[in-house]
Amino acid sequence: MSSPRPRLAIGLGAGIGAAGVMHFVRPEFFDAIVPPWLPPSQRFWTLLSGVAEFVVGVMLFVPRWRRTGAMALLVLLIAVYPANLYMTWDWRDRSAGERVVSWARLPLQFVLFALARMASGPWRSRPTSS
Repeated sequence: MSSPRPRLAIGLGAGIGAAGVMHFVRPEFFDAIVPPWLPPSQRFWTLLSGVAEFVVGVMLFVPRWRRTGAMALLVLLIAVYPANLYMTWDWRDRSAGERVVSWARLPLQFVLFALARMASGPWRSRPTSS
């Protein structure tokens, strides 16, 4: 039976790649969840994270880069987690539905952490010399 990792990686690649494209299609949404105190600007971080997400998405489609792409996705998801925290705080006065969405993103990110880790395959330790 073949490993489900390639299918998982491709699915993650499609999702994160599409999210990366959306940073350029609807940057205003992403600008709004970037903490405003980050220099140089919210748009800078929106576009940078969009490029990173698109590149990682492509890496997950290419078998030769898949493992590195999955590990890069894990790092990227950890790096953008503060934006999810900021979004939850910033949306505290919005409608109940929007608040639920902002809160649901927080544990969902941990599911994505686990899926990215699974897609990267086994981590082998280097043998120690005796």
